[in-house]
Amino acid sequence: MAQKILFINQEIIPYVPDSELSLMGKALPQAMQDNGHEIRTFMPKWGTINERRGQLHEVIRLSGMNLIIDDTDHPLIIKVATIVQTRIQVYFIDNDDYFSKRQMTANEQGEDYPDNGERAIFFARGVLETVKKLRWVPDIIHVQGWMGAVVPLYIKTAYHDEPSFANTKVVTSLFTNNLKSDLGTRFKRCVEFRDVKASMLKKYNDNFDFMELGKLAIDYSDGVIAANKDVSQELMKYAESNNIPTLAWPGDDFAAAYEDFYAKL
Repeated sequence: MAQKILFINQEIIPYVPDSELSLMGKALPQAMQDNGHEIRTFMPKWGTINERRGQLHEVIRLSGMNLIIDDTDHPLIIKVATIVQTRIQVYFIDNDDYFSKRQMTANEQGEDYPDNGERAIFFARGVLETVKKLRWVPDIIHVQGWMGAVVPLYIKTAYHDEPSFANTKVVTSLFTNNLKSDLGTRFKRCVEFRDVKASMLKKYNDNFDFMELGKLAIDYSDGVIAANKDVSQELMKYAESNNIPTLAWPGDDFAAAYEDFYAKL
């Protein structure tokens, strides 16, 4: 049965260099679209993306909202482009402070940005607010990359009454760790929004690192997928011990396994 699937990706080729994340960011939506599913795809508008070459343009009707994080207003800008050879439309979450004037998750010296946690929160909320504006109701939300790790939390708490997400199932794909440092001690405070309070995150370490982000995503997901053979076995076992359905790495021929997994949720 055809489903509506929202992909929230950290990276997608050809907009960023080849990596496990960016290759899957393109391959998975393409496979699901080719199999007859209706898809929407989002990623951050990293400052390294060449807007002219990628033919990005702003979607005025979707832009203009301000998201408040840690008592500061941050304007949300939405851009869109199409991957020509696949006809996949990609929505980009942009903001001058968080994305357009920066590299990706690390600076020119290879050091992770100290506000990566806030950037992830802005990205997650920006995607969900934009999907609401599109009046599109996904059956499945599939998160790929730690930059979207707070999406499951928000779907199951802050946005659980929203008609767009009331019956949505959330899937998290686990990838190899590419977060070198933690997100600092302000992350729990910054994540607060609507029903989400910092006190809800007591079980996690105060310094959110890749493992804590993974546990947070897993705790609020309906299914967890090992996106490659080198993912953290500790996180996969964590999902299993919490009785969350898991899919072991299915190899390069992943499309049918993913479809079956979606259908069982």
